[in-house]
Amino acid sequence: MELPWLGEHCSERTCKQLDFLPLKCNACGEVFCKDHIRYDDHKCSSAYKKNVQVPVCPLCNTPIPVQKGEIPDIVVGAHIDKDCKYNPAQQKQKIFTNKCLKPGCKRKEMMKMVCEQCGGSFCIKHRHPLDHDCKGSSKPISKAG
Repeated sequence: MELPWLGEHCSERTCKQLDFLPLKCNACGEVFCKDHIRYDDHKCSSAYKKNVQVPVCPLCNTPIPVQKGEIPDIVVGAHIDKDCKYNPAQQKQKIFTNKCLKPGCKRKEMMKMVCEQCGGSFCIKHRHPLDHDCKGSSKPISKAG
């Protein structure tokens, strides 16, 4: 053997294979081969420290603490019944709220388009003074439309 210092033996007592690319378990710190690196494969006693999943409430997106031995679905269900701060009105806010003031037009825009002469809010189609029969001043600023 030319390079005796290269590699390490698998810590799994039934394996002890010499591995030239050994993997270190991030929970217990022992060295394993590729076949025994998973927590279940080497029956890691420290897996509970790393293999923790925190459930999140599907309504309010809040992480829900779960104690060891509790079923996450039951804990999340109890959170939804008691503590959940979900507000359906807050989730469904209307985007198109600026109604066109042109008589007969029912369009709504996301952004307010205010006429510089009369100060009214109009849709894209009626935003120019000539398009909404502006009564703000005697002559329109532009002849668009």
